[in-house]
Amino acid sequence: MKLGKHIFGVGVMTGISRIFGFVRDMLIARVLGAGRLSDIFLAAFKLPNLFRDLLGEGALSAIFIPMYTDSKKEEHFAKNVFSWLMVVLLGITIVFEIFMPLVIWVLAPGFDADPGKMQLTVTISRIMFVYVIFVCGAAFLSAVLNAFSRFLLAAFMPVMLNIMLIGALLVAMYVGANDTALFIMAGTVVLSGILQFGILWLRVRHKHFGLRLIVPKWNKKIKDMFARFGISIVGSGFYQITIILGTLVASFESGAVSWLYYCDRIVQLPFAMIGLAAGTVLMSSISNAIADKNMRSVYIQQNSSLRRGMMLIIPCLVGLFVLAEPIIRYLFQHGAWTAASTHAVAIAIMIQVFVLPAMFISQIYSKTLYATQDVKTPVRTSMVSLGVASVIYVALFKFVGYLAIPIGIVVSGYLKNYLLGHACRTRGLWKTDGRPIRATIAFTVLAGALGVGLWFVPITSIWMLGAVIGIYGIIYLPVAYIIDRKMK
Repeated sequence: MKLGKHIFGVGVMTGISRIFGFVRDMLIARVLGAGRLSDIFLAAFKLPNLFRDLLGEGALSAIFIPMYTDSKKEEHFAKNVFSWLMVVLLGITIVFEIFMPLVIWVLAPGFDADPGKMQLTVTISRIMFVYVIFVCGAAFLSAVLNAFSRFLLAAFMPVMLNIMLIGALLVAMYVGANDTALFIMAGTVVLSGILQFGILWLRVRHKHFGLRLIVPKWNKKIKDMFARFGISIVGSGFYQITIILGTLVASFESGAVSWLYYCDRIVQLPFAMIGLAAGTVLMSSISNAIADKNMRSVYIQQNSSLRRGMMLIIPCLVGLFVLAEPIIRYLFQHGAWTAASTHAVAIAIMIQVFVLPAMFISQIYSKTLYATQDVKTPVRTSMVSLGVASVIYVALFKFVGYLAIPIGIVVSGYLKNYLLGHACRTRGLWKTDGRPIRATIAFTVLAGALGVGLWFVPITSIWMLGAVIGIYGIIYLPVAYIIDRKMK
């Protein structure tokens, strides 16, 4: 498998999705404003997104792909898992459709104070929740394709959702910001899920993977898969609780929740394009190598991914640290956004960006452990590191305010990285040949030297900002590529 090619392809698709996501968010703010309509849509959209995070995407791939690979990609196993997944999703959907008024009352009790707001939210949520069946089904189909080293189409699916929502928002602009706009957007979300599922289904059938619905049968493999899935959901739930706690702590400082939201959006962009892309590809390739008992291949893939990933992560770290303030100023400092908010977000970025190398390396460690069908270790390390982050949030808030959150994220990120690395090394699942370390030092020196030069460049417009970033990349990438080639 050509790791670099696949990681680049998935990274590009992820980057495109994030860009369209920014456009979507800007249109939501413009069309729905920040009031009744936006509250209803965002509250209703939160539920299917939560289930997509818990039941689909990374968690499903991390558990299914190693088991599927270990079974020599047995068709019956895939059919059985697919059928059970559809039964579970249908059951969840029916329960939530029935109890949606209670669910919305728990999530947004304040909506009751606005006549008709609670009832409309329940209606929109019931429409949109159907999306769960199709998006989680699409996540499973993506995992099947990934297991056969077919990544690009699955990586494009989030782009489709954002493009369709942008189209729905443009239609809503024409019909006017009213209740009809909400129904248009809710219907678009469901249609997006149906199209994603249908396209991936056709792709799977075209490749003759033999996947179809059958009468689901309960056996040891299914029992093991659901047990591991349950452990993964516990870890994901703990992650959501930590995010809520961080938001609660930050809410005691005016503007802090918004500052941290935009900080996280900026820092997560390079990680999504590089770290998550690498993790998606490695999940399949390392699972195949471990199933073949080829540890040499595992080590080669780990070292190659680490070296090339750090080649891209390090300049992002330096660039965001140096250019944090002009990036926020020219992207967001318009209208009600103040210079004080720009400075606040920039300081948070300059702290949180240091977690990027740890997040990337943790992806390699965790995907290696998942490939051995070890779900418990990544979940345990996440719970420990997130627990430490929560303590830091509360302990430091009194002294540094909202900056306690990015500090906690950085400390917990490196703690998680250490714990995962220790687990891999103890079990003989990690062996570095020294080249990634030497290459990372060289990349850091190169990016640091260019960063010092960037620090003294006066940036007076968004066009100059784009030019500076472009020149930075044009100088850095060829030199870093030569360094990478020399390290082989």
